[in-house]
Amino acid sequence: MSFVYKRRHQLFGRRKGRSLSANMKRLIDEELPCRLIPIFTSAISVTDPSIWFPKKPNAVWLEIGFGGGEHLAWQVQNNPSVALIGCEPFMNGVASLLRYLSKMEGDRVRIYPDDARNILDLLPNQCLERIFILHSDPWPKRRHHYRRIIQHKTINQLYDVLKPGGILRMSTDEPEYAIWILARITAHINFRWTGNSIADFIKTRKDWPETRYEAKGRKEERVPTYIEFCKPVEAN
Repeated sequence: MSFVYKRRHQLFGRRKGRSLSANMKRLIDEELPCRLIPIFTSAISVTDPSIWFPKKPNAVWLEIGFGGGEHLAWQVQNNPSVALIGCEPFMNGVASLLRYLSKMEGDRVRIYPDDARNILDLLPNQCLERIFILHSDPWPKRRHHYRRIIQHKTINQLYDVLKPGGILRMSTDEPEYAIWILARITAHINFRWTGNSIADFIKTRKDWPETRYEAKGRKEERVPTYIEFCKPVEAN
């Protein structure tokens, strides 16, 4: 199967930052090819992403924009029966995740170093149990809002690929972007908020580890908003 990329606006900025160390370059050259999503390197069609892993996991989760990879790596380490798909176009972040994974046993991560929308276009319905979009680029200038990953279409796709009972987690420390996210997810007729009070929007969770970006924001006195919605168990 060959995949034709859609020509559309870019959601991300740089692909590379500071020069990679020799070890980071080695990880990109040697480790990344083994962890790429096979749909883009072979004739495998997407019927169930769990077949991308040597041992079929009990569940598959997706993180869109994993940054430095610390959150994804933590979830892998603390959920031994789960496999994760990570999307991140910034190659320094990909190298950082590979460094974390090189210290772990098992093969439960697949990486897509490009636009996550390409993955959402391919995934079958009801194949994921959790999706994370943590501190995605808020693109604060009004003329750039079309670049935000959270749009009505994206919310519809995220709902479709989640299994009934599946969880969508998002976070941001930009108040205006938090309002934008909530306006779009609450516009979906079926997504349900998992919280009980307004305090849940700023309450940390034991299974929601702090990212490097979040820690930096706290030092700069930016308060993160945690947003968690679920797909109802009775959903088709």
